[in-house]
Amino acid sequence: MNNLPANSGHSRGRGRGIDRNEDSNRGPAPMLGQPIRETLRTTSESSGQQDSRRPAQCSEGAEGDARGSVRGRRIISDVVRSRPTGLVTKNGTTGRKITVQTNYYKVQKPPNWTIYQYRVDFVPDVDNTRLRRGLLSEHRQLLGGYIFDGTVLFCITRFKQMPNSQNVLELLTRNRAGENILIKIKSVGTVEAADSQQFQVLNLILRRAMEGLQLQLVSRNFFDPQAKIVLDKYRVELWPGYTTSIRQHESDILLCTEIAHKVMRTDTLYHVLSKAIRESDDYQAAFKREVIGSIVLTDYNNKTYRVDDVDFQSSPMSKFNTSEGDVSYVEYYKRRYNVIIRDYKQPLLVSHPTEKNIRSGASHLIMLIPELARATGLTDEMRSNLQLMKAMGEHTRLTPNRRIDRLRVFNKRLQESKKSIEVMKSWNIELDKSLVEIPGRVLPSEKIVFGNQRRFLCDARADWTMEFRNNSMFSHVDIKRWYVITPRRSVRETQEFVKLCIRAASGMNMYIAEPRYDEMADDRNGNYSQAIDNAVARDPQIIMLVLKSNNEEKYSCIKKRACVDRPVPSQVVTLRTIAPRPERVSGLMSIATKVVIQMNAKLMGAPWMIELPLRDLMTVGFDVCHSSKNKNKSYGALVATMDMKSSTRYFSSVTEHMKGQELSEQMSLKMTCALKAYREHHGSLPERILFFRDGVGDGQLYQVVNSEVKFLKEQLDKIYRSAGREEGCRMAFVVVTKRINTRYFVNMRNPEPGTIVDDIITLPERYDFFLVSQAVHRGTVSPTSYNVIHDNTGLSADKIQMLSYKMTHMYYNCSATCRVPSVCQYAHKLAFLVAESIHRSPASGLENQLYFL
Repeated sequence: MNNLPANSGHSRGRGRGIDRNEDSNRGPAPMLGQPIRETLRTTSESSGQQDSRRPAQCSEGAEGDARGSVRGRRIISDVVRSRPTGLVTKNGTTGRKITVQTNYYKVQKPPNWTIYQYRVDFVPDVDNTRLRRGLLSEHRQLLGGYIFDGTVLFCITRFKQMPNSQNVLELLTRNRAGENILIKIKSVGTVEAADSQQFQVLNLILRRAMEGLQLQLVSRNFFDPQAKIVLDKYRVELWPGYTTSIRQHESDILLCTEIAHKVMRTDTLYHVLSKAIRESDDYQAAFKREVIGSIVLTDYNNKTYRVDDVDFQSSPMSKFNTSEGDVSYVEYYKRRYNVIIRDYKQPLLVSHPTEKNIRSGASHLIMLIPELARATGLTDEMRSNLQLMKAMGEHTRLTPNRRIDRLRVFNKRLQESKKSIEVMKSWNIELDKSLVEIPGRVLPSEKIVFGNQRRFLCDARADWTMEFRNNSMFSHVDIKRWYVITPRRSVRETQEFVKLCIRAASGMNMYIAEPRYDEMADDRNGNYSQAIDNAVARDPQIIMLVLKSNNEEKYSCIKKRACVDRPVPSQVVTLRTIAPRPERVSGLMSIATKVVIQMNAKLMGAPWMIELPLRDLMTVGFDVCHSSKNKNKSYGALVATMDMKSSTRYFSSVTEHMKGQELSEQMSLKMTCALKAYREHHGSLPERILFFRDGVGDGQLYQVVNSEVKFLKEQLDKIYRSAGREEGCRMAFVVVTKRINTRYFVNMRNPEPGTIVDDIITLPERYDFFLVSQAVHRGTVSPTSYNVIHDNTGLSADKIQMLSYKMTHMYYNCSATCRVPSVCQYAHKLAFLVAESIHRSPASGLENQLYFL
């Protein structure tokens, strides 16, 4: 493959990295200002032979093909019709009716036109999209309203003077040098008003209109660098902007507008390299770890790229082939962008072509210069900086009234900008000035059931933490045999905290005996492993391990030992959390209570329960997390209940799969194991299965609908028929999505937990609804999307909605509602544990316990 400088449109804002071997050429780290690679030579420097590199075909905008799909920046995914056949209504009825305001605007005059689609070529070829647009715009009187992305032209004008033989219109123009340029416009099809492709065009028109707002396109969204918020102390800038999407909703075409913020770091990757050289013995490996997989912005062409590798064998002095001969990167960037590269010895960053680039014939590598590539997003180190996150939150966590004000300002700017008005009028499109208001409902509050059947009615806080002061847990397991493993210097603080745990448990009518202590000389990993082995040999119910502070390496070592090698439920706490400090002595009792609740849940106790109307119901959650070690590897976790009406047991399992591997077979295999566990526990199969599938992006929905669900249903039907159930398995399969742009408000405030919307802003091709299940006290609450893609349970839409809400109350790591059904959160917790810390499937002996809490 050819290696090309980063001047092409083959950039990307997202993706997954690939695992690769570390560079074997390692030497002492040089000082910055001196040559970084004195002992490494480029091809052109060492052998005298010229590299076969040449510049990519330049593209300053998104590319297009003859079918009109926008490459590089997909505006909207293909419509996947997932609504189950025979569905009568997807609207529920239970709950208090209210009116909610959304972040949608109605397209007042839906277009009723035929769009003509053309392929545009230039002879001789013009490789700069901006120049192509300029040359074509000279004929705008002929074109009328049009959208041109450099290759594909959409317009409402039909060119009648095209010869029938070739169906090509030829226009002659001149470039700045006075050379004649022939523009060939070939008809390739039409887009009717009823076609789903029209929404791609509408989104392109909106983007063209937004250009009049003086915003800057970064990756897929527009941001306002003039209104940037500078956090000098942390070398970070926040660019406010907008995420927009036009599509067909239930009865209207609506524009969804969400306020977004882009984190722009003022550091370039050259600063990251400098830090690696100063602080690491093996700076090459350290630099690779830091930058591979990250997204960078190159200011000279306003594009984002994913860093897939670092080439320490190359430098800005390396040469590549061009039509004008061989040229170095230093010369190229000076000539093309008037950018001066200062350090000639820095390595080059490598960005691999995407699968879409390869299919289109662009298989070259994109080469990036570290000092010209600006880091975007946050590192793990930055995320752990509480001061930074708090400073950012003051600007990004918008309250509902501030968010609504920003949405109105956006609409006003769009309606008053001269360029935006011209674009909208040329296409005969008009946007409403008011946010869409729609009907919603607030579901009845849930009753939390404690020990002795005492009940607590949830209020708008959706939190019952304080109720444990006066109530016992729904069911508990007395802890009579347990070990506490702690470094010797932390024994006193640990013993004090254990006493608090025993006292907190006593207040909840749970008995915890005095533990046996294993005092380690120090906190080396090997000592923790040996201590776990010694403790497990005495058959404890659970072990508690004390870490000095959060340490991923030690935590991983402990969990591998306790979940795989010597399976035993374990509770890890940090000294920072449990040690008394003057400012929060009273808070320690609350921490002890939460730890006791967790330990009880890990031993198959149930801290609380909810009122469930159905018997013989299995609820299942499934989620996927990518491995932190190998980005090509992922772990899928399945967690299932064993009929919460009569049992507090769970079943869990994890499977490993590679990137692109079909999940259907593994998911069906784990569901078979879950049904086997259910049958062993109850003597029969569940009457109904409610399956919540998390971790599905819009691009994966087609595969889930047409492959995953069908295969799963076929396998489950076989199991049920072999058990004498000829009707097969009665299952509802629900895709749960958290990362959505929809927001809604009630009286310019956050809606209370249980607020549901199932009409107007939902999609006609889906059986879907939005649900706010959590209480948020800062910023704007984000609803969760539920998309029922299969359902033969016989349950009405009302019951599916209520069951989904009930399940958000059963996550034992937090005595409050969570954003998704508890089984989804459990599945995420398990998948994350394995992907980040264990990297292997846990022992099967733990599969009936919530050991991963």
